[in-house]
Amino acid sequence: MLMIFFICIFIMFLSILIMNLSSILSKKIIMDREKNSPFECGFDPNSSSRMPFSIQFFLIAVIFLIFDVEIALLLPMIMTLLNSNLMSWTYISFIFIIILLLGLFHEWNQNTLNWAN
Repeated sequence: MLMIFFICIFIMFLSILIMNLSSILSKKIIMDREKNSPFECGFDPNSSSRMPFSIQFFLIAVIFLIFDVEIALLLPMIMTLLNSNLMSWTYISFIFIIILLLGLFHEWNQNTLNWAN
């Protein structure tokens, strides 16, 4: 029991030593303004907060959220289909994928996915 205690103390001491050495030996400049400032969606955090932003950025962010939710729903659905023989799950997943593909084609026709604009 005492040996385990000493091993834990040694591991804590070693990890603190490595963290301190890495912070001392790093080439980080404390006064670097760009690296210390937060990056928020391409805006300069030190400028006015009432600047208008690009609608293209907003659309890309909405598309990202839609596809993120899509993956969060689609992956468990696939795992459920692999473990079950229910035909209704097949129909539901097929309809879900068709709706997602129709949304993707609509975004493509509206040039929302075009980054050049």
